[in-house]
Amino acid sequence: MALLLAIESSCDETAVAIVRGNKGSATEVLASEVSSQIELHREHGGVVPELASRNHSLRLPALVSKAIADAGVRMEEIDAFAATSGPGLASSLLIGSTAAKGMACAAGRPFLGINHLEGHLLSPFLGRTEVPPHLALIVSGGHTLLIDVEAAGCYRKLGSTRDDAAGEAFDKVGKMIGLPYPGGPEIEKVARGGDPAAYSFPRSMLHDPHLDFSFSGLKTAVLYTLQRECDHLRVPDLAASFQQAVVDTLVGKTMRALGSSGRRVLGLSGGVSMNSALRSAFETACRGSGVELAVAPPALCTDNAAMIAFAALLRHLDGSTTPLSEDIHPNLPLV
Repeated sequence: MALLLAIESSCDETAVAIVRGNKGSATEVLASEVSSQIELHREHGGVVPELASRNHSLRLPALVSKAIADAGVRMEEIDAFAATSGPGLASSLLIGSTAAKGMACAAGRPFLGINHLEGHLLSPFLGRTEVPPHLALIVSGGHTLLIDVEAAGCYRKLGSTRDDAAGEAFDKVGKMIGLPYPGGPEIEKVARGGDPAAYSFPRSMLHDPHLDFSFSGLKTAVLYTLQRECDHLRVPDLAASFQQAVVDTLVGKTMRALGSSGRRVLGLSGGVSMNSALRSAFETACRGSGVELAVAPPALCTDNAAMIAFAALLRHLDGSTTPLSEDIHPNLPLV
């Protein structure tokens, strides 16, 4: 059984995890520590890169020590070290990558640089004995991606966002209507008391033949509605109507991709996948189509190191390594 320690620091969460596993067995998460910086960035209305990287440096040593202690292992027992290499904020990625490389070098163990998006993509299957062929929807603050997955490491992009990602649209609309950062969870809370049919918002490119997404038009429609109805705006109705437009677009495009790909398993991941309206809509759609829905548990939806460790462990067990000389890639694509 291999032991692997991974660090995630692509944006504003500092995270460390230790996992154990082998080929043909379910991966076990021995420790998963996440230190969120949401409160630090909330007053700025978004992530401040310099503030994020400074706090990664401050918090990381204690998180590594706690993960080692919680896992009940010794540093010399770790078989490989990993870190997110991209995409993400360059100044944040450097902190985690440099730390993991340093530990790997000191221990004489392999290092693996992992794509943050691959971590999300594989997260619904952490704990299973294998990653089955499936269609994956990654929906987060920076990415909206449809990926055809033949196996771990074998991916084909079917669609992506042409402008704002779904999570980015949630945050920007939340800011428009005066909700705290991050806007996604706040919009979901407010939307529970609203009518999703109150406002007619566009479902951009829903019926186009391609599988790309666009949410900039939806965001603009919300802005015009705010300007037009500023004196008698029903915020819960607007939030519910906006959320429903996003859900309809994501579910509609994804179910069409499932039909054309022939996959019978859908993997749903990323921070936006925690949205209860989105999960419920996918559960209904997949049940009606006879498709298995695999969703990461809430702790693995937002940025975390367990998903990075899982992706790294699969590569380590296949004999892959990353040269210590390889740099981070802030704009690293998945495929």
